[in-house]
Amino acid sequence: MKAILCHDYAPPEKLRFEDVPDPAAKDGQAIIAIKAAGVGFVDGLLVQGLYQVKIPLPFIPGTEFSGIVESVGAGVKDLKPGDRVLGSAMGGACAEKIAVPAASCVPIPDNLDFAPAAGIIISYCTALYGLRACANAKGGETLLVLGAAGGVGSAAIQLAKAMGLSVIAAASSEEKRNTARTLGADHTVDYTKEDWRSDLKELTGGKGVDLVYDPVGGPISEAALRSLAPGGRHLVVGFAAGDIPRIPLNLPLLKRCSVVGVDWGGFARAEPQNAAPFMRDLMAMIAKGKLKPEGFALYPMAEAGRALSDIAARKALGKVVLTND
Repeated sequence: MKAILCHDYAPPEKLRFEDVPDPAAKDGQAIIAIKAAGVGFVDGLLVQGLYQVKIPLPFIPGTEFSGIVESVGAGVKDLKPGDRVLGSAMGGACAEKIAVPAASCVPIPDNLDFAPAAGIIISYCTALYGLRACANAKGGETLLVLGAAGGVGSAAIQLAKAMGLSVIAAASSEEKRNTARTLGADHTVDYTKEDWRSDLKELTGGKGVDLVYDPVGGPISEAALRSLAPGGRHLVVGFAAGDIPRIPLNLPLLKRCSVVGVDWGGFARAEPQNAAPFMRDLMAMIAKGKLKPEGFALYPMAEAGRALSDIAARKALGKVVLTND
């Protein structure tokens, strides 16, 4: 089979698309013929050896996939060849096939295609976990989404609207703000403007926002925190800007607000039994038509290096998905 190979911790441009042996199913495993693989900012860090977890070289990157069950190992009863499934793994998804524990695969709703199915696991579960469990978001509250046109931000917009929140999307270009509006944002702001906080103040009638969804970091984080209403919640999702902000701790004190870390991956690994309902609820929302994931940037699997470079440069609009067409 063909797969993307990372031979050295290096920039994504060094990734190669080459022949590797087909995987074989062990007991309890399934072989999935991959139709699409979702990638994000973390995948770019992994191939450069910059993430807190290092995968031994050489390895196949990619942590999210969708596809068709090709075969199953001994003891597998809940899957059969031909089933449409999605799942995640710590590497291996940027390939034509992958061997994974059958229990980790989730059936894809009939109304969801392979490309969006590959792109929802991390971004959408992170957003659902962050808004529901970490922030206890309530319908009618106002959410500010930073980096709103990226894969993480676009998922937050769509889930927030499905939960009845009012969304202000912050992005650095008119193209990105238009993308956010297409995804359902009620308002947009340009956070490259020096006085962008005054726009937030006007949009909220001087009250401030109830929630901040922050996958960006850098200097914009403190400005967003200062724009919270009293009792607000600032959700720390990631640091796509590259800099980890140093927030003055008098701000949460004076605003009586919370700064909450949102680590879906860590939660899912530590409490798999409590993480499973989030995935089930997400699939149910999609199956019932309450949520229609959209806003994906598609690349051929062979161009994984270019895709990861675009993510790092913040050029990609929406969640990036690699396809085996």
